[in-house]
Amino acid sequence: MNSSLRHKDTMEIQEMDLREMGSVIQSRVVLEVSSQVQSLLDSLETTKLEIAVTGESGAGKSTFINALLGLSDGDPRAAATGVIETTAVPTSYSHPRLPSVLLWDLPGIGTPCFQAERYLEQVGLERYDFFIIIASERFRENHVRLARAVGSMGKRFYFVRSKVDQDLKASQRRRPARFEEAQVLREIEADCLRQLRNEGLDSPKVFLVSSFELHRFDFQRLQDTLAEELEGHKRHALLLSFPCVTAAAVEKKKASLRKHIWKKALLACAVSALPGQNLHLNIPMLMKTLHSYRKSFGLDDESLGVLALVASKPRHELTSQVCSALGKDLSENAVHAVLSQAALYGQVAARVVKNKVPLFDNMVAGAISFVGAYYLLHTALDSFAQDAQRVLGRAFGLEDEAQGYPPEPGFIFD
Repeated sequence: MNSSLRHKDTMEIQEMDLREMGSVIQSRVVLEVSSQVQSLLDSLETTKLEIAVTGESGAGKSTFINALLGLSDGDPRAAATGVIETTAVPTSYSHPRLPSVLLWDLPGIGTPCFQAERYLEQVGLERYDFFIIIASERFRENHVRLARAVGSMGKRFYFVRSKVDQDLKASQRRRPARFEEAQVLREIEADCLRQLRNEGLDSPKVFLVSSFELHRFDFQRLQDTLAEELEGHKRHALLLSFPCVTAAAVEKKKASLRKHIWKKALLACAVSALPGQNLHLNIPMLMKTLHSYRKSFGLDDESLGVLALVASKPRHELTSQVCSALGKDLSENAVHAVLSQAALYGQVAARVVKNKVPLFDNMVAGAISFVGAYYLLHTALDSFAQDAQRVLGRAFGLEDEAQGYPPEPGFIFD
């Protein structure tokens, strides 16, 4: 039996998506629905997230920013780096894929006459969503002064202890016979907490990070903490903007994108619901969404090239791990074939959609179009996430973590 037939019964729209659509979309007028959904997506995609990164000179602020942006230090879009303070005024760096996400490199705070309140006034405290305060050795009085001033004005702050990879190498050279990485990391963290408490700060949050090895140490914990403490669209922006360097990051990014698939599918099928139009007129919109998914998971050529440099692996080794059908051939012909086959087996799901969404009450073609777009995006998202896991496994020698994923749904590709 054709595997497409075996999988047709699995084509069900998630109940949570149906409920949200039913509550948000009440109109039966195509143009009204299209405008409403476009407004929802515009709000999602234009929400600003502005992150302040500060610390003493030489702590690695600019290198950390470049790592978050997925840029090498030599990239013309990257923050300037150097052993001396290179930031005299607050300087913003736009995310290469998400222009509404800005990382701000703030001037250093290491001067003896440092005044936290005046500093925050000079750098424009109000524009930032939160502060990351970086130290590469010790956290000192100025770090705590700044944190207190930030907190007193209702902003969150997080301490990042940078360059821990260098500390580990130095420790191993000093005591090769007794070296234990986990023990050294515990000592570094305990020392940071002790420094901050000695300066009078209660319950500080400290994250150990290497800007050259974001997949190690506390970077994922930092991302999780930031995401938990942001709300709504800003959380989505953060999850999409941070690099996919761990399996957990891939899954969280996939989950955040998945929540908005119904909006993309509904907007894509609005054209199909107009009289005289057909399903395939929405392919350009769907192609744009699919390309954005692929870039979000770092599967585009530029991202794979940067990862190859970071991981010291030939690019072709990483590219060979992109195994999904759409990952290997993201073309209009491939998408056209997917939508055509999905439409053949989506009638049952289309009937459910018609009952839940007033727009489709008398538009069978529009409901079937929605089902096709919905499953295309769901399947592509899962496929790209699996590709990303395999790429990370090869890049960082974690192939075992990238195994065990279920095969792609056959109703689309077989």
